Amino acid sequence: MQFQDYYEVLGVPRDADADAIKKAYRALALRWHPDRHQGDAKEGAEKRFKAASEAYEVLSDPAKRAKYDQFGKDWEHGQDFQPRGPAAGGGGARRMSREEFEAAFGGAGGFSDFFREMFGDDVRRDFGGGRARAHARYDYRGADVRAELALPLGAALQGGVQTFQVPGQSACRTCGGTGFVGEHVCPTCVGVGSVRQLRTVELRIPASVRDGLELRLKGLGEAGQGQGGPGDLYLTLRLKDDANYALVDGELEARVALAPWTAEVGGTVDVRTARGTVALKVPPGSRAGKRLRLRGQGLVQPGGDHGDCIARLELDLPATLSARQRELLAQLAAEEAQP
Repeated sequence: MQFQDYYEVLGVPRDADADAIKKAYRALALRWHPDRHQGDAKEGAEKRFKAASEAYEVLSDPAKRAKYDQFGKDWEHGQDFQPRGPAAGGGGARRMSREEFEAAFGGAGGFSDFFREMFGDDVRRDFGGGRARAHARYDYRGADVRAELALPLGAALQGGVQTFQVPGQSACRTCGGTGFVGEHVCPTCVGVGSVRQLRTVELRIPASVRDGLELRLKGLGEAGQGQGGPGDLYLTLRLKDDANYALVDGELEARVALAPWTAEVGGTVDVRTARGTVALKVPPGSRAGKRLRLRGQGLVQPGGDHGDCIARLELDLPATLSARQRELLAQLAAEEAQP
C-alpha cells in the first residue's frame, strides 16, 4: 500500500489520544465494512475499510505511532506499509492481546460489542491461538454475481456443456473467512474475510438459447458467511458469429457449401439448424449467395416461438475427389480455355 496520512484517514487530530483513535476507527469500520454494501459501492467500501484498518494498526501502537510522527512516510525506512502477521511471515509484528481487542471494541467474554452491534447477538469470536479458523462471525448470504458469456453460434446450436470462468470472491483461506488470525487482523484479506478469484463454471446450453438470454445459476454467486448461503450467478448469453453461422437482422443464417454440380442440377443437402438437422432442397440452377428460408428452424424468440433459419448457398469442392471427378473437371477447364 502507498503512504497515506493515517490521521486524515481516521479523521482525528495529530494529538488525538488512544480513546479518540479507537472511537474513530470503530465508527469507520462499522460504516465501511464491505459486507454492509452491495454492487458497485462494495469495492469502494472495501478500500476505505482497508485504509482505516491500516491506519488503526499503526496509530493504536505507541511505538509505531511514535515512528510515524517522527519520520512520516519514511517511518518504516522507506518501505510501503504491509500488514504483517504469522501468515505473512512478519515475525516481528505486534499482535493485539485479547484485552486490547476488547478495550478497542468494548466487548468481553470472547466477543465484542463492535460485532454484536454490526451483526447481532449470535456473533462469536475465538481468541485462542493463531491458526486460521473456519467458524463464522455472522450469517450473511453471499452477493449475486452478473456476468456475460460469449458463445459461438455453432457451439450454441450443438448444445451440451460449456466450461467458462467468471470473477468472484471466496472466503479467505488464511483466516477461514473471519477476517482475523488469532487476535490479529488477517494479513491476506486485511479484515475483509474474502479474496477475489476466478471460478470455473460448467453450463449446459439450453435448447431455448438465444442472444441476450439471461440464466440464473443458483448458488454460483459469491460465498456467504457463516450459515448464510452463497449468492446466485446471473449469466447473460451473447451469441457471436463463427465460420458457419451468423446473426443477420436477428435471424439465424447458416452457411451451406455446395458442390458446383449440385448447384447446377439441384439436389438435397443436410443443414444443421436450431431445431436439429433438416434436409434442404436445392433448386436446379442455384448460384452462390442464394438464400433459402427454412421456416421455424431458427432460434427461439422472446415469445417462445422459433424464428426462421436462412440457408446461404456457397460453392465449394468436396475435400476429396474421385479420379473420374478430377477428369471431368479437367475437361471443363480445357473447354473453358478454348477460344
